[in-house]
Amino acid sequence: MTKALSCFFGDAPDMRQAMRKAGSERTGRHRGRTPVAPAYAAVDLGTNNCRMLAARPIGGGLRIVDSFSRIVRLGEGASVSGVLDEAAIERTIAALKICAGKIRRLGAKRVRNIATQACRAATNGASFLNRVKAETGLELETISADEEARLTVSGCVPLFETERPFVLMFDIGGGSTEVTWIEQQDATSPRILGTRSVAIGVMTIADQLGTGVLPPAATAEIRSNIDAKLADLDQAHGISDHIAAGRVQMMGTSGTVTTLGGIHLDLRRYDRSKVDGIEIPFSSIEAIIERLGGLSEEERARIPCVGPQRADLMIAGCTLLQTVCARWNVGRVTVADRGIREGLLCEMMAADGLTQEARPIPSFEVETILP
Repeated sequence: MTKALSCFFGDAPDMRQAMRKAGSERTGRHRGRTPVAPAYAAVDLGTNNCRMLAARPIGGGLRIVDSFSRIVRLGEGASVSGVLDEAAIERTIAALKICAGKIRRLGAKRVRNIATQACRAATNGASFLNRVKAETGLELETISADEEARLTVSGCVPLFETERPFVLMFDIGGGSTEVTWIEQQDATSPRILGTRSVAIGVMTIADQLGTGVLPPAATAEIRSNIDAKLADLDQAHGISDHIAAGRVQMMGTSGTVTTLGGIHLDLRRYDRSKVDGIEIPFSSIEAIIERLGGLSEEERARIPCVGPQRADLMIAGCTLLQTVCARWNVGRVTVADRGIREGLLCEMMAADGLTQEARPIPSFEVETILP
């Protein structure tokens, strides 16, 4: 199995040396000795999370120089009210101010900031983005579900198995669930053949049904509604036939899947470098979900890779994951702790001619993660 992987988040042999190197970059020391490549930055504001990633081009890949992630729950209650709540807006702007400060300190040459389902659906989404610009200086654009899928694919190409001609990718978000069907024409040029976006995510379920174990009737209704749309995608492209022939890799990019990856590895603390790219058999997924379903929210919160911020949304995420797996019995899921931000960075660098072609960069090297 071939995967172009070189991710070492948090694994530097001497973190103090890495931090000194990062510190000299921030203060400008030693710049006269070696030219520093320009920095690029990307912000991905979802319904549940606010994430920032900054990198510099190096060789055929990119070097991560800073990152940020915070659960802000921007879309909390929005699926019921139709508007973004003021408390959620304030939480999100506080996180975006941190992102803006990091980007300014790096002096990023190019920045692209995107917002997804929460801002697509909320009636005050546009006014929220205007407020973000006024209070943080960041300009965010609301992208379509198709653009969201395309950028996610762009960021995940390094994890594609070259021996399988098709990839079935899903992203269980806070406000929606996206499924993308991809053909690998060659090792570096995947082609999206079809996408489906269903406006049901972990936060919409929590808003409408609560955060505990879902009633059987509600679970059945959710699965029925989603599966009807997945069936349409399946029939349009013969996905089940390709799966039966062993030609499909299934990949999940959501927090639900990465959290299950950490539990599967029995990590005492979540570690992206260990989770990104692993495969989880369906049998292990079902065993973990059964275990989580038998715990209270407080007990789930005590699992190291879940924690209090995800404990209330895990049951909803698992319900959505089971729906995808029931429709397409690939047998295992590749976990991708990457996606939109990496896609944004790669495409900005390619547009500036820092890669030979306007395509995703096939390797990632981490310099350090700044506080």
